[in-house]
This record gives sequence, C-alpha cells and structure tokens, in this order.
Amino acid sequence: MRALVALTVIATSLLVPQPAQVEETGWTAPLSTRGRYIVDADGNRFKLRSANWHGASGTYNGSGDADTDANHHAGENSGRVPMGLDRAPIATIVGNFKAIGVNSVRLPFSSAMVTDTTPVGDRYVAANPQLRGKTPLQVYDEVVAALTGAGLAVILNNHTNTTRWCCGVDGNERWNTSQSAQAWEDTWLSMVRRYRGNPRVVGADLYNEVRRTVLDDPNWGWGNDHDWFAASQRLGDRILREANPDLLIIVEGINWTGIPIDGFAHERPTLKPVRTLSHTLVKSGKLVYAAHFYDYTGANHSGATGTGETTDPRYRDLSRDELFRVLQRDALFVATEAGQHFTAPVWISEFGVDGNTAAGSSQRAWFANFTDFLIQSDADFAYWPAVGFTENRAINGWGLLFWDRAGTLTTGDDWRAPIWNRLVASGRTGLIEPVIPWSMLSPDHGDFIASLRMRTEPDWDSGARKATCPDGQRLAGLAHTGNRALCVGGSPWTSYQVVKNEQHVTHDWASGYTKLQCPPGSLLTGYAVRGAAVSSALCATSPTAGTGPTRTVWFDRNDNRPTANPGGDFATGHYKGQCALTEYAAGIAYTGRLGSSRTPDALLCRRLP
Repeated sequence: MRALVALTVIATSLLVPQPAQVEETGWTAPLSTRGRYIVDADGNRFKLRSANWHGASGTYNGSGDADTDANHHAGENSGRVPMGLDRAPIATIVGNFKAIGVNSVRLPFSSAMVTDTTPVGDRYVAANPQLRGKTPLQVYDEVVAALTGAGLAVILNNHTNTTRWCCGVDGNERWNTSQSAQAWEDTWLSMVRRYRGNPRVVGADLYNEVRRTVLDDPNWGWGNDHDWFAASQRLGDRILREANPDLLIIVEGINWTGIPIDGFAHERPTLKPVRTLSHTLVKSGKLVYAAHFYDYTGANHSGATGTGETTDPRYRDLSRDELFRVLQRDALFVATEAGQHFTAPVWISEFGVDGNTAAGSSQRAWFANFTDFLIQSDADFAYWPAVGFTENRAINGWGLLFWDRAGTLTTGDDWRAPIWNRLVASGRTGLIEPVIPWSMLSPDHGDFIASLRMRTEPDWDSGARKATCPDGQRLAGLAHTGNRALCVGGSPWTSYQVVKNEQHVTHDWASGYTKLQCPPGSLLTGYAVRGAAVSSALCATSPTAGTGPTRTVWFDRNDNRPTANPGGDFATGHYKGQCALTEYAAGIAYTGRLGSSRTPDALLCRRLP
C-alpha cells in the first residue's frame, strides 16, 4: 500500500485539498451538538474528519511471546504505544495527519494500559528517544499533547480491556468482560480527569464494538449487567458530573448479537435500538452516536471466513442502492431524521478498505459507494487505521500513511486518494443555528433523573421511581403505560414543588379522575411512579409558565399527539399523550377505579405566554 500523500508534496499535489477547505482553523473548544451537527464554542460546525491512530490498545494476538512481531496483528508490533513511534518523530506523524485533511484523531487505549507500569521497550520508540523509559500511559500523554498542540481534536477511545488485538471472542467483548463495570468506570474517570486541563481533548468514546461472548449477548435496555444502554448512560452521566462537563459522550451501537450460524438468529444491530430507546444525558448537547462499517462485514454477517461465516450478504455484496438503504436504516437515520428524541450526530468512527485490492474488485466499489454515502449524508467519520508499516503493506494495506524502518514515508499514487480527498473536502461549514432539543425519559428499571439540579436535591418521592427532564427542558408528553415520557427544551426554571394531591386544581378538567396539577407559574418537569401507578408530579417555577387557556389531552384509549409527531415515538407500542409545541404540560390525571391501574390517562396542556 502506498501513502496517500507525503507532507513534502502537499503544495503541488492535486490529490490533497488545500488546507482552507478541510481545516477548521482557530476552532474554539469545547465542542457540543446542535441537532445532528457537532459545533464549537462559537456555534460553528466542527465536522469530525478523523483518523484512528491505533496501537496503545494493543496489537498482540494473544499467544506466544508478546515481544515477537509475528505474534501481533499482521506482524505489526506497536509495543503498547501508538503505531509508528519507532519509525518517525511524533511531530512528523502529526504533521502528515494534518496534510491529508484530518482535524481530529480517535486515540484508542486499553483499560490495562492505564495501570501498566512496565516501561515501553526502547525499540518501540526508537524515532522518539525522549520517550525512552516511559510507561505506555506516559507515552500516550505525549501523543495527546502533540496532537492537541498541533490544533487537532482528540477523542479518547476505550478500545479494549486487555492490551491485545480486537475484535473477536477475546475477553474484550463487553465493557465488563475481563474486568468489573466498576473498574471500567473508575478507569474512565481517571482518564478524563487526567486530560481535563487540555480543552482539545474533546470526547470520550466509551467502548468499542460491544458484542456477543461465547455464551451471551449484550442488550439495549433490559436492565441487567449486559445492558449497554444502561451502562453507557450511567458512565456518560458520571463523566459529565464528576470529571469533565465539557466532553462529548460518544456511544457506539451494538456490534453483534446471536450465533453466526445459518438457521440461528444473528445480526449487527448497530444503532437501530436508538429509535425506540435513546440516551438522555444530564447535560444536553453532549451526546454523539457512533457506528462501524467494513466491506467484509454485513448487517447479518459477522465478517468471518470459514468458522462463523453465514450465507448472509456482506456489505460489499450489496448494490449501491441497497447499501445506502441499509446504512440509513441501521445508523444514519439518527442524524438525518430531525426533531426526534434520538436526533444526534452520527460518527462513523471506523471504516476503511484494503489498499491492496485489485481494480474492479467489490472492495473498491464498496469503498467508492460508502464514501459517496458519507458525503451525501454529511456524516462525521474516522478512517481505520492511520498508520501502517511499509514492509508489511503486502499483508496489511489498510493504512493511510506508511513508514519504513528508516523513517521514510512511502510516496506515490494510491487509488483511494481521490476518493479520500473528495470526502475530506465535503460537508456543511459555518454557523449552525440552535435547534429545539427533544429528550426521552425511561425509568424502566429505576430512577431516570436527567436534571443536574435534581441530582443534588433530597429524594423527593422516596420508594418511587422518579424521572425528570434535563435542566432547561419541560415535560411534553407521557405514555399511558410503560412509564416513559418526552421532554422538550426552552423552559428554564428556578424552584420546584412536589405535588401529590389536588390542592392546586383550578377546575375539573378531568371529571371523575384524580388530578395532580401544578400551581400557577409552574410547569411539569418530572413525575414519579410506583410500579405502573402515578405517585407524584414535579412542578417547577418557570418564566415560560403563564395563565393562558388550557385543554385536556386524553390518551387512555389511543394516541393523542400533535400532527407530525414532533419529538418522535417515545413509547413504542403504548398510547401516548402530548401537548403542542405552543403549550406546556401543567397536570396529570389518572384513576384508580376497578380495572384501572392509576396509570396516566390525561394531560392538562396550557398555552405558552
């Protein structure tokens, strides 16, 4: 494989866009999100045009002497540090990242790396003698400093638990294989605090390619210790509350479930579960979803050849139109369907292709089609991998930049270059206007308190499961059964009151039903349930709560939601009631009569001032 471009030829090469086209010069940290876009502190689009600089998470295959190159993936032994530090100075590698249009780097690490006190062997940092005698984490520190010092954004990625090559049945399938969930969270908090003083460390990619072990699957929302939704929700909130409120929290979809044998259920869920159950973090504008795609895998294909291979099509077997439909269905809908509870940026944090593939191959066609889809959908992306070894390129031609042992960067043409150059030059730029945020509340298995303020307050309904909207949002809708709710932005509040009876009811807006109504000047920001039954309402004083006309929205026998379903289906399979965007919810009605379970039956909706 040949490098896409050498740094010394960027001025004359026609294959590399001019820096002004591909660099966000002078961008201001921290990053956040506005709908489907990532923006900087000034509200300008910051599209993640990223590459993966792997190695610190491990290249060891798991058997034999770890210092023997042959026992590492494709014979490329990283020595527990980012690839290429034995061949080129850090500054040279970083300079070449910028030369090919990269503005950000996904930097994988293993949990084991964080506590590894064994110094890195001198040969693995031969081109960077200042790194001799340092531990892997200390080398990682220097790499982070070099990247951010050059103006690049860094996304920390917990790639593996153990320092070995990913991603099969290898002890790294879940965040809590080979370690406890508590150890995973503690490691993350220590890493985030370590780089909190560096504003260009912008994101935490919580775990890589969550997938099935030999015996069991991860899940999305079941409430057990295999629940990736719950684990990522919990850690994301902890990072924002305890370690760094400025970071983007990046959650990958589920990479694989089921037994990859024809006749058994198996699939690559990716981000499909997000449509019915999405994250709501304690700080709005910080959630990014991620997905991975390679030509040799498929929506129902594990990517294996031989053992573990099924007759399902790989992505490269699909026509261009079929590929686009699958990519949209499984991932990009999250970004391209605006105004939903799940709407967020989607970062394709791994994709790539073997540069050794022959002209006319299905791999080449897939890469061209896939990058066309990234351009068409304006998705954020990260190529895997950034760095390769020249002498191994016949075996492993996936890298973008290849160095030999003498430190020479391979130059020359690459069939991927014009495709890559077109990709990095694409996408919307400039100011992104703020959007109205929507959020889901899902107290399915316990409290779901998305308000930072309420996290610091005493238990306002002891023994009940409580759900509250993020600060600055109000309750917009409730489900008749299932306990879920929808929140919408635009309602700052100050003090709060817990309502458990009808003391504030002004008129009989739900005759024969028990009514929990907020006092004047207050709106609903949360609720509590015991089992399925309503227990209390959380009312917050807000300048957006007025004295306008009211109406009763019943949803005990069917859906009663505004036209076009703003915010999306927040309780799939359940009846739902929702106030209009020009209204706020000011009360909940329910009944305990025979045959009823005190579940929500109606909302009191009052017009906004």
